[in-house]
Amino acid sequence: MLDANATAQLKKYLELVSLPLELAASLDDSPASAKMRELLGEIAALSPLVSVVEESNPRTPSFAIRRAGTEIEVRFAGLPMGHEFSSLVLALVQVGGHAPRLDEETAEAVRRLEGGEFVTYMSLTCQNCPTVVQALNTMSVLNPRIRHVAVEGGAFKDEVEALGIKAVPAIYKDGQLFGQGRMDVADFVARLDSGAGARIAEALDAKDPFEVLVVGGGPAGATAAIYSARKALRTGLVAARFGGQVLDTMAIENFISVPHTEGPRLGAALEEHVRSHDVDITTGVKASALHPAGEDGLIAVDIEGGGTLRARSVVLATGAHYRTMGVPGEEEYRNKGVTFCPHCDGPLFKDRPVAVIGGGNSGIEAAIDLAQVASHVTVVEFLDVLKADAVLVNTLRSLPNVDVLTSTRVVEVVGDGSQVIGLDVEDRTSGQVRRLDLEGVFVQIGLLPDTGWLDGVIERNRAGEIVVDQRGATSLPGVFAAGDCANTPYKQIVISLGSGATAALSAFDHLIRSREEADTPAAATLRA
Repeated sequence: MLDANATAQLKKYLELVSLPLELAASLDDSPASAKMRELLGEIAALSPLVSVVEESNPRTPSFAIRRAGTEIEVRFAGLPMGHEFSSLVLALVQVGGHAPRLDEETAEAVRRLEGGEFVTYMSLTCQNCPTVVQALNTMSVLNPRIRHVAVEGGAFKDEVEALGIKAVPAIYKDGQLFGQGRMDVADFVARLDSGAGARIAEALDAKDPFEVLVVGGGPAGATAAIYSARKALRTGLVAARFGGQVLDTMAIENFISVPHTEGPRLGAALEEHVRSHDVDITTGVKASALHPAGEDGLIAVDIEGGGTLRARSVVLATGAHYRTMGVPGEEEYRNKGVTFCPHCDGPLFKDRPVAVIGGGNSGIEAAIDLAQVASHVTVVEFLDVLKADAVLVNTLRSLPNVDVLTSTRVVEVVGDGSQVIGLDVEDRTSGQVRRLDLEGVFVQIGLLPDTGWLDGVIERNRAGEIVVDQRGATSLPGVFAAGDCANTPYKQIVISLGSGATAALSAFDHLIRSREEADTPAAATLRA
């Protein structure tokens, strides 16, 4: 099952295991069980502390990674390969006694939780799923009252179909849908601990003012934080998650000096690099308001749910989010057939008809990928021509199970109350409306900057982007912006990195000049 490279990596990680592990497998005579038996045997052969036992479980094939003689375990139903191989490795190490990489405050919050039975439905091509699987696995190691099973949807299709799951990751708690989409440990704690919000707000209010506060954890935000910290400035970073849109990207092949990487891997590298510097980090929260500097010279950033952070300068690097169609049925059937990630959710539509909305590069790439699994793909483009690169369009038109509709407007997403069953579209030339019978709608029509929370405070253009000059300075003194939330041309990772550096250096210059020109208590603090 494992190639030489994976075997070598796994063997090295298993050196971190200090407590006996049982791989408790529920198997039958199926080919899938044979592969699982082979995988577990290969793992056990790499460490004297790992053994394989067999037991029965309602989900077969599946296996638990159990700390021998304890109730601490995590379970995988189906083979955790592809993106989930890292989840398997991490589970082996953590159940085997290696402490999870969590700050003590978060770890203690997990230990206080009441617990529950969690099930995560995932696909092996989903780059968002490992974050959820690893978070719940980590929580179940810290708190045995939390039980978790990661179910590979392709191996348990009947179960997925019975639940009507049309998007992954799909998270259930005690038999009820708990959430969908990427969630990390902080997100789960915030949802499960009723007092977490108040404690977070209190902790934020108690923080001393920063010299530079970075809002956002994508490439631009991470770079700004690193550059600021390297200038020996008191630096804070607040973000919903590290990585930003990068985490939703499968293959990255234009990151100079790195011929190929994947979004989650790059996102993890960004986080690791930031954490290697003296940066005060708060994740799992979002900024809700920005207040210009008052008499004390401090800019204030309010956080959703309570709490305020203050700083002498602020770098806004909040990124962007998927643009929606804005038609009836879209929100009602989101994650019930309407989705935005062909890599994550494509396998759930195997042998079923789907549509891709958008004829740009992302839309055509999605259609090409989906044509390999769906029974039929219809590309719907509002303009009269496809905007994607010619090489992509030529590849698309060579596929036998793809249709292209140009000059076509989406009128409505149609469902039966539980899932998508069709799409009403209008021919913009004739005005004729017709229905496409399908089960999935993949929306690929671009991005919108995450700047709505800045209404009336800072200058933005018609697209909602923050207007900046060549130094990254905004219309508000002491506030700078970088990355996809700004009007910087060409939304690329390398450009976001550069703009983050520019904004941080400009913030540093602003602080130096402020020290010379002002004599406020805050300025005296900076000089001390």
